[in-house]
Amino acid sequence: MRYLPLTQSDRDAMLSVIGAASIDDLFVDVPPAARLDGPVHDLPNHASELAVERHMTALARQNVVAGEVPFFLGAGAYRHHVPASVDHLIQRGEFLTAYTPYQPEIAQGTLQMLFEFQTQVARLLGTDVANASMYDGSTACWEAIGMARRITKKAKAILSSGLHPHYVSVAKTMAKYTGDLLDTAVPQLTAETDLDRLIAAIDDETSCVVVQYPDILGRIADLRPLADACHAKKALLIAVVTEPVALGALTSPGEMDADIVVGEGQSLGVGLQFGGPYVGLFGCKDKYVRQMPGRLCGETVDANGKRGFVLTLSTREQHIRREKATSNICTNSGLCALAFSIHMTLLGEKGLRGLAMLNHRKAVAAADRLAQVPGVSVVNTGFFNEFTLTLPVEARPVVRTLADRGILAGVSLGRLYPGEADLANGLVVAVTETTTGEDVETLAAALQEVLA
Repeated sequence: MRYLPLTQSDRDAMLSVIGAASIDDLFVDVPPAARLDGPVHDLPNHASELAVERHMTALARQNVVAGEVPFFLGAGAYRHHVPASVDHLIQRGEFLTAYTPYQPEIAQGTLQMLFEFQTQVARLLGTDVANASMYDGSTACWEAIGMARRITKKAKAILSSGLHPHYVSVAKTMAKYTGDLLDTAVPQLTAETDLDRLIAAIDDETSCVVVQYPDILGRIADLRPLADACHAKKALLIAVVTEPVALGALTSPGEMDADIVVGEGQSLGVGLQFGGPYVGLFGCKDKYVRQMPGRLCGETVDANGKRGFVLTLSTREQHIRREKATSNICTNSGLCALAFSIHMTLLGEKGLRGLAMLNHRKAVAAADRLAQVPGVSVVNTGFFNEFTLTLPVEARPVVRTLADRGILAGVSLGRLYPGEADLANGLVVAVTETTTGEDVETLAAALQEVLA
């Protein structure tokens, strides 16, 4: 039986203080369609532990395990091989039970790990500095937009049509409460990105332009002209990277003069995990460091002159920043950041470049093979490990049919952009080092049969 220490009079007193008539008043911002009007249907009021375990196990068996079937899903979450040593090391007690390093004298290991993580991220993104991580790529993207507003004192953000729609959704949710104006669009099934549209839309009221690299369709663009156009209007360029392995082969956004570079670090060290927890990456130019959200670990020397690590910048609410804080994210994804850092360390620069080229070679071979299926064409003229196909029919039912056959064929654009008829036939396919030639042949043969 649940232990509820508060009496009804206690609850009434609290409601009176905050000016609410009932508990239900606290949930008025939740749409009625999303609220329960009673107990969950078909769920018994109680069951034994054994019965619950059996029931949950049966439910779990309905899932398709990514490593047991041909797997081509991507669109922001990628299946890569994570060495067993990563999981072994992050479970060491020194790491697994470590808390926020407020007291550096007893948290040198955690602080050094975060310092190394920051160094790796900064080098990967091509930025002067990086923070100790964010929650995930989507929230890091929004925090970058907020940071651009603080720096430029302007509130119009232009979002590329190639930005992941889930990232756009997060930005729209937050912009409701900050007053930021978001200029958004949906992508077109063309080989070129929308750089011309973005450049044309920049004006004196623009705080930033947000572009994904590679974008949601897998397309890659030279960001230098866009950076120049932004800076001519005193706006910032924000680049979003959802597949960090790509930066082992591509020029980093920071090298192309992006002011802020954010991304999702899940590909390195972190499994798919049903969508989380993940780890957000955040880097920027040094001159903007004091507007960067999250926390920053730095290197110093102690009283004896020995190398040591401390929290250099931090914006937690416990630091009495309140409304002056640069972020409402008041922690970092410490364990996932550690996994990222360990995987990066095991790879090294040479290993990361080798992994990136292996991904690209496999993706090129897969695209060539799938383009041979009658009615199928590849949208991209260039890509890293993810590309977009157009099918002769709506992609979503095809994906479902192939899933029933044990083939996870990719992400249909109809799922990402419901109601956009021009995108309904699009299918985003991701290929990593875990994809075999047999997997590709299985997909090609099944796709040809389904489309016949």
